[in-house]
Amino acid sequence: MAIAVSPRRSSALTRNRLPRFAPWVALVVALVVGAALASLIGFTLFGWGIFAAIAFTIVYVGWSAAVEGPRKAKDKLATCLVVGAFLIALLPLISVIWTVLVEGLKGLTTPGFLGTSMNGVSGIQDNASVNGGTKVLGGIYHSLVGTLLITLWATIISVPIGLLTSIYLVEYGNDGRLSKAITFFVDVMTGIPSIVAGLFAAAFFATILGPGTKTGFVAAVALSVLMIPVVVRSSEEMLRIVPNELREASYALGVRKWRTVLMVVIPTAISGIASGVTLAIARVIGETAPILVTAGFATKINMNVFADWMSSLPTFIYTQILNPTSPSNPDPSTQRAWGAALVLIIFVMLLNLIARFIARIFAPKTGR
Repeated sequence: MAIAVSPRRSSALTRNRLPRFAPWVALVVALVVGAALASLIGFTLFGWGIFAAIAFTIVYVGWSAAVEGPRKAKDKLATCLVVGAFLIALLPLISVIWTVLVEGLKGLTTPGFLGTSMNGVSGIQDNASVNGGTKVLGGIYHSLVGTLLITLWATIISVPIGLLTSIYLVEYGNDGRLSKAITFFVDVMTGIPSIVAGLFAAAFFATILGPGTKTGFVAAVALSVLMIPVVVRSSEEMLRIVPNELREASYALGVRKWRTVLMVVIPTAISGIASGVTLAIARVIGETAPILVTAGFATKINMNVFADWMSSLPTFIYTQILNPTSPSNPDPSTQRAWGAALVLIIFVMLLNLIARFIARIFAPKTGR
């Protein structure tokens, strides 16, 4: 037998509730009020957004308090604050990406920007490009090569040391004094300024090879000081989440501990380890201060990390802004710097995407 719902009962369920279109009405009112208030002090998009956000919160929360009561109004106020904090945190990121994209495309689309170096480029060419309207000469090929080689060697140094350290902490340390000391110093190294890592590498090689030693390998050692703590912490966390049942099952079959770690533990955690290593590379690829004191500046292509100065994308950006090729016409140098900044951001973005892809590819397959 069907039970009919009375109209009175149905209306009681929806009584004292805002209509579904209430947020949109409040948004329209807030935009109008925000535009009016912003025009009083000089209209800008930033001011309009701030006034509109405040007006939306007041209108929406006040409407909710009048219709739904204080409890629902407090809930909507908290929601507005959380969403507002998210938008405030998102605005600088969008602004940086948009600015670098707009300015960097001018340099990136210049012919030869990715395939030529700054060797032989002087203020004469920059002055001619500004006065005659010709294309800007000079590119980032030497810095691109330097960045890839320095980062590659830093990865070769950091990954074995960081991975073996994390294996010791998880599998062999047993929370002893040595493992606690290693954990403490790793935490300290995580927070050291990057310039300190550069000074350490410069002083270390100056003691061994003599003062003024600046090569790509010295820069790689400096970056490895920054990479090792990240690799250790990320790998340690991934190894700790491997179930102990897998280790115990391997021991029950008579497999030695080192072989269990190599054949069971590491393959199980390889997705997280690889992702952590990729993120560590993305963290150091844009470092400027360590490269300045360890690799120096260069305008020519150098494929040997063990000899001569070597340029990188961060130092290229720094020198082009601080010391333009033509001080009287800095626009070409500024254009090169923006183009190099765009390439560097693309590198970091690709590394983060690669980290996600690796984590998905090597993640353990789960069945039903």
